[in-house]
Amino acid sequence: MSSTGRPAALRITEIFHSLQGETSRTGLPTVFVRLTGCPLRCSWCDTEYAFTGGTTRSLDEILAEVASYQCPTVCVTGGEPLSQKNCLPLLTALCDAGHSVSLETSGALDIADVDPRVSRIVDLKAPGSGEEARNLLSNIPLLTPHDELKLVIASEADYEWARAKIAEHRLTERCPVLLAPVQGQLKPADLAAWILRDRLPVRMQVQLHKIIWGNEPGR
Repeated sequence: MSSTGRPAALRITEIFHSLQGETSRTGLPTVFVRLTGCPLRCSWCDTEYAFTGGTTRSLDEILAEVASYQCPTVCVTGGEPLSQKNCLPLLTALCDAGHSVSLETSGALDIADVDPRVSRIVDLKAPGSGEEARNLLSNIPLLTPHDELKLVIASEADYEWARAKIAEHRLTERCPVLLAPVQGQLKPADLAAWILRDRLPVRMQVQLHKIIWGNEPGR
């Protein structure tokens, strides 16, 4: 139920079954629940189709479709899922149903009220995104080893910024830190070389789903 007492509903762009392409769960069969809407406009966004549109679905409808895939791992993503207030009861309901749940969030909205059973995958926006000013740094102290922090890198300048932030906030002591190159803007080999050169204690990732299916939505 929503805070008004009415059944919770959310605007949904798509629900689909695929392989997780990012985070420490890379390669796991996963049900993705992509919520509609995002207050950010990152320069490298690859899910602009989720900014608008979608269909309004009840919480029970969403849970039933997720259950139909018979898959224990679920990722709630966007857009920016936390821009919809009913994202929070959705996350709790998915956990209550026995799923292993992750949340992919931009890092611009407060994560404090997310169900503690959820693994929060939080972005830290580098300057190349055009949205560095939207980083909500008060989220950083809330991160635990159960969460992950993701930095998407478009250039060597972004990498140097990321390295400085990792040191400044001692990020690798809080949770796993993931660095990923922007597809088509930064060669993965270059990012790998910088990480190895600097002995940076992070995990590098590339987007597995794009290697397999390209930029096809719903994959």
